[in-house]
Amino acid sequence: MDLSWAHQPLTRRRTLAAATGLAAGALLPPGPALATAAAQYTNPVIWQDFADIDIIRVGDTYYASASTMHYSPGAPVLRSYDLVNWEIAGHSVPVLDFGAKYDLNGARGYVRGIWASSLAYRPSNRTFYWLGQIDFARTYLYTATAVEGPWSRLTTISTPYYDAGLLVDTDDTLYVAYGNTTISVAQLSPDGRNQVRTQEVFRTPSSVGTLEGARFYKINGQYYIFLTRPANGQYILKSSSGPFGPYTMRQVLLDLRGPIPGGGVPHQGGLVRTQSGAWYYMAFVDAYPGGRMPALAPVTWTADGWPVVQLVNGAWGTTYPSPAVPTPPRQVTPMTGVDTFDGTALKPRWEWNHNPDNTKWSVGDGLTLRTATVTHDLYWARNTLTHRIQGPTSTATVQLDHSAMRDGDRAGLALLRDSSAWIGLKRDGGATRVVMVTGLTMDSNWNTTGTGTEIASAPVSGGHVWLRANADIRPGAPRPGTFSYSTDGITFTRLGPAFSMGNDWRFFMGYRFALFNHATQALGGAVRVTRFELSTP
Repeated sequence: MDLSWAHQPLTRRRTLAAATGLAAGALLPPGPALATAAAQYTNPVIWQDFADIDIIRVGDTYYASASTMHYSPGAPVLRSYDLVNWEIAGHSVPVLDFGAKYDLNGARGYVRGIWASSLAYRPSNRTFYWLGQIDFARTYLYTATAVEGPWSRLTTISTPYYDAGLLVDTDDTLYVAYGNTTISVAQLSPDGRNQVRTQEVFRTPSSVGTLEGARFYKINGQYYIFLTRPANGQYILKSSSGPFGPYTMRQVLLDLRGPIPGGGVPHQGGLVRTQSGAWYYMAFVDAYPGGRMPALAPVTWTADGWPVVQLVNGAWGTTYPSPAVPTPPRQVTPMTGVDTFDGTALKPRWEWNHNPDNTKWSVGDGLTLRTATVTHDLYWARNTLTHRIQGPTSTATVQLDHSAMRDGDRAGLALLRDSSAWIGLKRDGGATRVVMVTGLTMDSNWNTTGTGTEIASAPVSGGHVWLRANADIRPGAPRPGTFSYSTDGITFTRLGPAFSMGNDWRFFMGYRFALFNHATQALGGAVRVTRFELSTP
């Protein structure tokens, strides 16, 4: 599949339907000088799957939000002090309480849920706002006074603001830019709970095709709607007459060579201004099988107020000078490393496949996963816990206490997507084996077409085992995932052939590591993950 989508006739909206701002009004001269520093950064700035980015700065801190589809909690909030080093701070949508399908209760929400949404900060009440539409049905708005939470739902609006961008204007009015090809602007009530007005403000010329992914800004008194042409272009609309236009359009980039070999064109992200007045554009790059990876480039402005991405040899640079920002107050929490599941809650690096049954898991003394579903289909199993893969290659190693498994239980470590494989344990007839299973598949409507075939196994004794999955997510071709196990945590034995991770874009989310435990006979069994480590070469 051509990752640029340049030859794909279906928009994201049509494909999915068939299958089922910037902080307020920063003023600046039109062309600030590009900030320079001795150090350099390398793209992608985050080699993990964070797509449809909205990015803002509040004081000396940068925040970004991303899509998570059917994963729960949804809409992660990333935090950085330098635009280059990021951590996961929390999630804006604590639970996907949008219908039973997000609970794996009689229906499934794969490739639904949290799509391109918006993150904003309102200085007047020192509150963060997250806004997004769900299932083409309605829009939800959540608020929090700190990105770590707690986040709570402020309101539900009957208009579905597709691919929305939320603007807090300099007079504190809330506006939303949204739409696909036909772009509209809505004004919200002062408390943000209701729509006051909505109006079409732009219709995309047929020569451009599809525009979506709105981000809404007020810069130097001008209103801008930043739009993507999926998945190979970026355009911007500008109005000098107010948020409802009229707007004129200019191309920002088209078919631009990206910074990841084998990856796509950087697009669909947001603009942000540093404390010193320099501007940057954070986009994502289609880089399957791993997903969509954030990349950062400096931006300058023309004298008449249009943004220009700064290129390196005619391409989005692999490296640029690091942004000139104040010394960070601390180092951010790495997105790789060890988790022993201490404390009283999961760390924000984790997201469940659909909403979990919270009575069937716990942390504190490791992660305990009690069986929550009787099924032979991992895609129907509740309480599968996922972690993004670190690119270009990384390894997940899990220490598992399986002494409380029961006959019929299946537990392990998966490479999870619409075509999946796993290494883990099967408990049958009082005996436990470590197995590799492949052939877990879905069709284009996300219905299960294969529940897996065991292709390698070995007996294990005792109550503990170490499971390992190595994932190569360099884009441009299907890539191998390999599995191994250990009985002492030191010497690992390869199990089964390499699994081919596909690079088709249509599932949108990239491959993830996934911890699971489900029953095939009866509930009651459990496993305990005492250690998880994500490492890179």
